[in-house]
Amino acid sequence: MKNNTITTNYEKIIATLNSINPIAYARTRNYVDGAVTNLSPYISRGVLSTRQVMESILQNGYCIDEAEKLIQELAWREYFQRVWQFLEDGMFEDIRLRYNGIQHTKIPQAILEANTGIDAIDKAIHQLYQTGYMHNHVRMYTASLACNIAKGHWQVPANWMYYHLLDGDLASNTCSWQWVAGTFSSKKYYCNQENINKYTGSTQSNTYLDVDYSLLADGKIPAQLQTLTKPVFNTILPQKKFPVIDTALPVLLYNSYNLDPLWRSNISANRILVLEPSHFKQFPVSEKVLAFILALAHNIEGIQIFTGEVSELTALQQVPVVYSKEHPAFKHYPGINDEREWMFPEVRGDHNSFFSFWKKCKRQFQKKEHSSLHITFTLAS
Repeated sequence: MKNNTITTNYEKIIATLNSINPIAYARTRNYVDGAVTNLSPYISRGVLSTRQVMESILQNGYCIDEAEKLIQELAWREYFQRVWQFLEDGMFEDIRLRYNGIQHTKIPQAILEANTGIDAIDKAIHQLYQTGYMHNHVRMYTASLACNIAKGHWQVPANWMYYHLLDGDLASNTCSWQWVAGTFSSKKYYCNQENINKYTGSTQSNTYLDVDYSLLADGKIPAQLQTLTKPVFNTILPQKKFPVIDTALPVLLYNSYNLDPLWRSNISANRILVLEPSHFKQFPVSEKVLAFILALAHNIEGIQIFTGEVSELTALQQVPVVYSKEHPAFKHYPGINDEREWMFPEVRGDHNSFFSFWKKCKRQFQKKEHSSLHITFTLAS
């Protein structure tokens, strides 16, 4: 993803949505120059839903078999959100187990400085700082470096990456880091130089990763990763300005995970983007990320920005109804919580693994495909 593709214009976002080729995606998605969708910032921020993406693909003429790999990757997002719903704050601790061998709870300074000695990873970190984006495969490489090669706990480096990602999603980011670190999977994830070269197009050799996989787990921490630090992150929010609320109308509460311009757009309402200092103190984001959130919000007609706790909006007690979208980070919002637009709303609760979750999802879309074929046949008859 190039910087100029991370638009905040809603029409261009929809154009990007309609241009997806799930066949090319399935074939090349693991390569840094592959046919990724470029939709992750908009899905993470609630501008688009996973269901909207799936429906667009199918409406554009691709069959279920052609779209299955992309739908499966979207299902990972739903799975991680369901994990958060089930575990609540427990998601931010080691989900299944804490591996022996963790030697610190910091992050290598070399990762922060993009000076790890692995060229493809350093290039991707520079891109992260410049654009707010990092290819998913390189995120895994970076996490493996921080957790498994440098033998650190996942939490601090996960916070660092989330801070910089335009598509920062607490569920996906946290669970993915834990998957790499082995606290939410059956084993730790390792990458070697050969694998990195294959998927990034680099040709580097003679690095500390240029060894057989069998040697990575028992290796010493490379000298390049031995200097550690524990950075402090802060979010600079806009100045507090209370919104003007017409108490004769409903209130729709938006947040950094719900910036959907189409949500209840058919009703007259007060529309307020709430930026709670308590949330951003716990989960800080960079100036670039916040600017992206605010720019996306301006696609919502009549939106007002409020920096403060939702409890400070005392006028909410006087309006006919308050609406928000269900989300684990904002369970304290008053009023009616609309359900999010899931691809597979029927599949919820706890699952032992993604693949047990996916097995149920696959049954659901096979039912939908069968139902669609039946309707088509009936109409044709």
